[in-house]
Amino acid sequence: MSETGIRIHSTLTKRKEPLVPGPDGVVRIYACGPTVYSRIHIGNARPFVVFSVLKRYLDRRGYRAVLVCNLTDVNDKIYDAARREGITSTEAAEKYSRAYIDDTNRLGLGRPTHEPTVTGTMPEIIRLIADLVEKGLAYPSHGDVYYRVGSFPGYGKLSGRKLEDMRSEEAGEGKESPLDFALWKGRKPDEDAWWDSPWGPGRPGWHIECSAMAETLLGVEFEIHGGGIDLAFPHHENEIAQSEGARGRPFAKIWMHNEMLELAGEKMAKSVGNIQSLAEVLDRWPRDTVIAYFLTSHYRSKLPFSDERLEEAGKRYERVKNAVRTLSGAIAAPGEGMDPDLTKALMDGHNRFFAALDDDFNTPEAWAALDGLVRAVNVAVEGERPSADQLREAKRVIVELLDVFALAPADGDDADAGLPPEVRALADERVAARAAKDFAASDRLRDEIAALGFEVRDTVEGQQVRRAT
Repeated sequence: MSETGIRIHSTLTKRKEPLVPGPDGVVRIYACGPTVYSRIHIGNARPFVVFSVLKRYLDRRGYRAVLVCNLTDVNDKIYDAARREGITSTEAAEKYSRAYIDDTNRLGLGRPTHEPTVTGTMPEIIRLIADLVEKGLAYPSHGDVYYRVGSFPGYGKLSGRKLEDMRSEEAGEGKESPLDFALWKGRKPDEDAWWDSPWGPGRPGWHIECSAMAETLLGVEFEIHGGGIDLAFPHHENEIAQSEGARGRPFAKIWMHNEMLELAGEKMAKSVGNIQSLAEVLDRWPRDTVIAYFLTSHYRSKLPFSDERLEEAGKRYERVKNAVRTLSGAIAAPGEGMDPDLTKALMDGHNRFFAALDDDFNTPEAWAALDGLVRAVNVAVEGERPSADQLREAKRVIVELLDVFALAPADGDDADAGLPPEVRALADERVAARAAKDFAASDRLRDEIAALGFEVRDTVEGQQVRRAT
């Protein structure tokens, strides 16, 4: 496949790399999801928003994007949470998996294409470990299995760290080297969830799960691997060693990492204790404001978290909504002429918006293009009012660009606002299908939406979905 014209900064090469779809024209994305031992905090929501909107943008660009976001439902932290709450680790994982789905559904971004779990991928994980043992890249020891880091020459290439400066934080009996990390952990007496394996009962280490899930759902080599920058070492470094060691081929072509949220200059983290849950933030702020907050900053920039930043983002989005409302009112009492300045502003704004996203997913620059359109609309409406057709075109362009960001125009006649998450997800898929001229899929999705009690209308302002009457 040829290049898309899209470039993404890769942590591996430290430069912007061209995005090249797979041979089937699909862009495959794996983004590391949460370990489900508590409610996710607002910082955990940043990668969910970034990669969900990245998928929407690629779909609008006419590519087919497949997004995989895993849930880690077997982990030391889950065992610890279960003991504190007096429930089984399985119950704890199910409880917080449901909470994660509920909380992220409130963002109205739909669900990733696939959301695999560790427990649902156990045979593939065990097979991958066995392949590494057979190749001599891993070794059993006292019921555990460790990756032999010294046997992988490229170790450290993602993070830029040297072997002599590194040490695994995992303690373990019978490790050949302090660098080696666990692929399989033998069962401890107080662990209530375990699986049989060729090395005895136990469960996977943290890193091997993502290698297995990514390969199972996306193949041996795929286009983008994403996640928070805090995962680059050791988690993603270890994924590279596992997957490339086992298969002898590159794992991901581009490594795309988002920066962290900060509170009072510190990284937001549960271990630091300076967190606010996503649910708490969404209780206080509209979902549109929260999404705008994330998208008005570049994904590779540290993002301060404060009510002031949220309020600023909300006001900036409100200005765009007001422009849509202004256009709706002007359409009811239009002029008769064509405004050449508005025509040029619409074309330039549309091009600038997508050019910004093509250049390392630069959402703040894309947002600046929206700001420019708002100014052009206000000037045009306050002057000699353009014709109804030109006003409708202006509204259509702004709504189209907002839709890339999953931000409903909130224009009174906009039916996407407040849709149930499953209906919004189907509506989003249908927009992508129509953009790709896959009208069979568009018709099928219309029927699925109808089966849920909603009707779809295609208007000059774009697709509208309303509850059937």
